[in-house]
Amino acid sequence: MHPNAKRGRRTFISWPRQPDSRVPGVLYASLQDSRRHQFTMITPKWKRLVRFIAEDDWREYIGEPVDENVDVGAALAASTPVPVRVFTGTSALDASAEPTPRVLTVQKLLPPLTRKEIGTIRCIGLNYRKHAKEMKLELPEHPTLFFKPASCLNASNAPLLIPHQATDLQADYEAELAVVVGRDARNVAVADAMDYVLGYTCSNDVTARRHQFAGAQWGFGKGFDGFAPMGPCLVSASSLPDPSAIELRTVLNGEVMQEGRGDDMIFSVAEIVAYLSQGTTLEAGTVIMTGTPHGIGVSRTPPVFLAPGDDLRIVMSHGLGSLVNRVEYEEKPQGITNGVDGDVEAVNGVNGVTGVKVNGVH
Repeated sequence: MHPNAKRGRRTFISWPRQPDSRVPGVLYASLQDSRRHQFTMITPKWKRLVRFIAEDDWREYIGEPVDENVDVGAALAASTPVPVRVFTGTSALDASAEPTPRVLTVQKLLPPLTRKEIGTIRCIGLNYRKHAKEMKLELPEHPTLFFKPASCLNASNAPLLIPHQATDLQADYEAELAVVVGRDARNVAVADAMDYVLGYTCSNDVTARRHQFAGAQWGFGKGFDGFAPMGPCLVSASSLPDPSAIELRTVLNGEVMQEGRGDDMIFSVAEIVAYLSQGTTLEAGTVIMTGTPHGIGVSRTPPVFLAPGDDLRIVMSHGLGSLVNRVEYEEKPQGITNGVDGDVEAVNGVNGVTGVKVNGVH
C-alpha cells in the first residue's frame, strides 16, 4: 500500500489497465514488447542447492542434498544428518557448477547467496488477495516496492535475534516466496521474464510493527539485522516452472498461522520481474520477496507477536522445505532509556493493542 493511501480508498495515481494486465498502462508497451530476447530458461545442473559449512572440515561448499525428498531445514532441526553431494564452485550464480563424487554432511546452513551477491533486497507489499481482504484494503493497481538492506540476510536453522529496540512484543512474521534473478535483466517483457529467474527459496519478511508505523516509510522496522531469513534450499526455476502452484505456510510453535498459495498473488512472478526491470537493471543475484499471504500476527485477535524461545517455520512445497528459526531477544544494554529504544509515542493499535497502528500492513 502506498504510504499516503488510506484504508478502503486509493489515493495514489492509477493508470488505466490494459486487457488482462495487472501493471500500469504507462508501462504496458514496455512490458508487452514483442521483441524477444535470445535467452532461454536458466537450467543449472542442480534442482535443489544448499550453501553450507561441512561437518567434515568446517569449510564452505555448495551442493545438492543426496536425498531429493529430504526437508533440509526440518531434518537439521531434528538433528538428523543431511548428506550433500558437493558441486564445483562456490556460488549458485556459477553456471558452470557441476556435481562431484564427494559427499559431505551439513554442519551449518548458510543463506543460498551471500550479502554481496544479493545486494539490496527488493520486497513487494500487499500482493495476496486474501491478505488485502483481511486488512480491509483495496487491491493495488501496481506493485508496491520497498527495500531491505543486505544486513537483514539470515540463514535457516540460525537464531532470529530480535534487537532490544523491538523486544516489546511487536516483532511479526511474514512468509514470502523469494525469487532469485539469474542474469542481468533490464526492460524485460512479461513474456520473457521467467527466463531471467534462477530459482526460488523460502523467506521471512520479519517486521517490527511499532517501528514500521512510527514514520511514513517502513524501512526501519523491516530493516534490522537478520530480519530476512532465507533458505534452506534454492530450488531451480526449471524444477518449479509454475510458481503460482507453490503452497506456503507459517508454523509458530506447531500451530499454522499463515497458509496460502501462489495463485492468490495479485501480481505474478513474471509481472513483478518485468515491472521492476523497467529502466532499472536487476543484476544477477537480485532477490525479490513477493509478498505474504493472510494470517500475519498483527491481524489476529488478539495479535500474535514473536517471543523468546518461539519455534518459527516458513514451510513451502515443491522441495523448498522449511525455513526454521528460533526466536531470541537481545538483552537491552543498561542505561538505554529513550529514543528508538522504547519511547516512540504510543498509538491505539489494532484490536486495542497499544503501540501498533495498522494502516497498511504488508
